[in-house]
Amino acid sequence: MNAPHEINVDNDPITEGMMKVLEAQREDYIKEGHVSAETRIDRLNRGIAAVSKHQDRLVEALNTDFSCRPRELSMLTDVAGSIMPMKSATKHLRKWMKPEKRKTMFPLNLLGGRSRVEYQPLGVVGVISPWNFPVNLTFGPLAEVLAAGNRAIIKPSEFTPTVSEVMADVVRDAWDEKEVAIFTGGPEVGAAFTSLPFDHMLFTGATSIARHVMAAAAKNLVPVTLELGGKSPVLVSRSADIKQAVSRIMMGKTMNAGQICLAPDYLMVPEEMLDEVIEEVKSAVTEMYPKLLDNPQYTSVVNERHFQRLQENIADARAKGAEVIEINPGQEDFANQQGTQKIAPTLIKNPTEDMRVLEEEIFGPLLPIKTYKDFSETIDYVNSNPRPLGLYYFGEDSKEERAVLDRTTSGGVCLNDVIMHIMQEDLPFGGVGPAGMGSYHGYDGFKTFSHAKSIYKQPKFDIAGLAGMRPPYNKKTENSIKMQTKV
Repeated sequence: MNAPHEINVDNDPITEGMMKVLEAQREDYIKEGHVSAETRIDRLNRGIAAVSKHQDRLVEALNTDFSCRPRELSMLTDVAGSIMPMKSATKHLRKWMKPEKRKTMFPLNLLGGRSRVEYQPLGVVGVISPWNFPVNLTFGPLAEVLAAGNRAIIKPSEFTPTVSEVMADVVRDAWDEKEVAIFTGGPEVGAAFTSLPFDHMLFTGATSIARHVMAAAAKNLVPVTLELGGKSPVLVSRSADIKQAVSRIMMGKTMNAGQICLAPDYLMVPEEMLDEVIEEVKSAVTEMYPKLLDNPQYTSVVNERHFQRLQENIADARAKGAEVIEINPGQEDFANQQGTQKIAPTLIKNPTEDMRVLEEEIFGPLLPIKTYKDFSETIDYVNSNPRPLGLYYFGEDSKEERAVLDRTTSGGVCLNDVIMHIMQEDLPFGGVGPAGMGSYHGYDGFKTFSHAKSIYKQPKFDIAGLAGMRPPYNKKTENSIKMQTKV
């Protein structure tokens, strides 16, 4: 009989080191048996205390790795965004852990048969987190991983190495290595990590990388939750309050310089309102950021590679005939910036389908604006492309709103805002199709990282005999068959 988890490490010291930790965690998990609510809450509270203790270092590290990232943004999204899910889990997990009563089929229910579901920890969960919100997208899902009673091993992004080192200190301060462990490093560590026989794996990142993660996980039949991205559309109705809509859209688009999986990726606006929308975009950006280069509240692109990718997208759009509108309220010289990779919010007016800004997820402060004559065109366009992670409708037309909800498929939807649905801890967060697989947050996350164990308790009655289920089959058998197949 083969072992339940087999892997050929090929004498690779990186993989061997991680395997030892995984095996130690699994052994300790099995030895522990039932994971009490008190134990889970203690682990979560230790996480809260450690993130809080190191919050200033985390903020400083985020600013270092991005070369410019606002303290306020890092506190709101990464620090508070890590503490709040853990606090929520401590508050609700006793309720989440309660067995669920389920219906028992007739006539077993009348004879005393009872059915229930108990949520059991999966074991050891691997968490691969990205660079754009590295703290939140590590400790946020870890809240539900621990609430479900699991152990965890984390692999953070190599693109934010300073943050990763501080997160390693957070992990070591909060947990024993048999509870939560972390491995930092580059692609070779990531490749070894995905080869491990976890009981579940969560990957947050690019769709292209997710294919490799899923293929590696498949070799060990490891279930995966994939939180990816895609091109999240913004559909602006003629019934929308344009000034309010654009203000909210641009807050979402410029947050973290658009380096958000849920950032608005393109706008669709009524053709007669195009110029009005553009003017409102300029006004909204100017109000938030009178200056960009000389402004610590406007985030830099994370590294030179992504900076060049975005510059190439702008050049591609311009070369193919698009009108490119750079919004630079302070008229600053972006060509000669020192120590940062900032890009001004940039509109691509009436882009064509062969432009990279419409073919690829942007992940930066570039915003294509398309137009439509009839609102139904927006739904047709969304449906002609891969299903997005987020979809945003601005307007007060109830028929349009219903059509958007009924006729499009996306990971989540915001009505009259962008991104805000991810902040609702009681809503599942996840994608569909190329935007992801599975979801987490709150109770949904607890269930994702748990095994729903079906339990049926049989009464003392001789059910098999009464129902004719035990050979030799007889008239009782035929009566049971007739009763169950009656239409």
